[in-house]
Amino acid sequence: MSSTREQLIKLLSHHANTFVSGQWLSDQLSISRTAVWKQIKQLVEDGYRFESVPNKGYRLTYIPDKVSKNTVYWGLKTKSIGKKIEHYDQIESTQTLAIKRAQEGCDEGLVIIAEKQTAGRGRRARHWDSNHDKGVWLSLVLRPDIIPIQSPQLTLLTATVLLDVIEEITQLKPEVKWPNDILINGKKVAGILTQAQAEHDQVHYAVIGIGLNVNQEKNELTDPIKHSATSLKIETSKSNSKQLVIQTILNRFEEVYFNYLKDGFKSIKTKWLKSAYRLGERLEYSINDEVKSGVFIDLSDDGCLIIENDDRMQEKLYTAKIHWF
Repeated sequence: MSSTREQLIKLLSHHANTFVSGQWLSDQLSISRTAVWKQIKQLVEDGYRFESVPNKGYRLTYIPDKVSKNTVYWGLKTKSIGKKIEHYDQIESTQTLAIKRAQEGCDEGLVIIAEKQTAGRGRRARHWDSNHDKGVWLSLVLRPDIIPIQSPQLTLLTATVLLDVIEEITQLKPEVKWPNDILINGKKVAGILTQAQAEHDQVHYAVIGIGLNVNQEKNELTDPIKHSATSLKIETSKSNSKQLVIQTILNRFEEVYFNYLKDGFKSIKTKWLKSAYRLGERLEYSINDEVKSGVFIDLSDDGCLIIENDDRMQEKLYTAKIHWF
């Protein structure tokens, strides 16, 4: 059930261009007018501004351009994704906390957002430079009705969401580099970390972590990533509202996710392949210290690269060290 604050935000957002009376809000929320006033006061402390006129009520005049639970929630058009949000100025890792919440039994759609992460991580526990407030660092909890072998599809799904969002914001054409990197002009702008807990034939939960470089300048990218990474601002010379970026990601994610649960993986795979980094090109890969080479020709339904090796045999790469020529 939505909190009183969430219901108030929804009511005000639907009537943002007119006045709504304290009594009407009181009736809609089943709380006293004094309680309404206290909720409005808390929103003002969070940066919102209202015009208040006797016998007319309240009219929203300004939404703060900063990330908070309320400012993110205000612009969401989702049914479940982001209906519960936890926002922190600084934590070790959104992924670690989201997994904890999932294990505690939280509802699907919980989103953990941090301005800074002191122990942000990517795939294979690699460090992710996120101890600053220039990027979007979030994790969301899903409880999809899928079997464990399908869980890698969630990473690919998330990649297509980020492709759409980045293109909408920047008008650029990003690429997706298997298994979890989003590139602009060959440099990494975002990464995805999917962790799932499953038993037998059912996924109990999946946590999707997203790291997106938004407003970093070139001189703010530190070693060893400064030559291989980028940000939306570097690529466009424009700053972006992180609040709007997060809302766009969550709105788009829910749309794609629900379609996936209804219609399956086919459309996700098609879209992923259209933006695949170096599809049809040669690569070198090593499995168990054996180095091979071949051509990247396709993507499997369980999220593997399909390679045609030098012996003209198809091989599926579940995990491998890859060198892209």
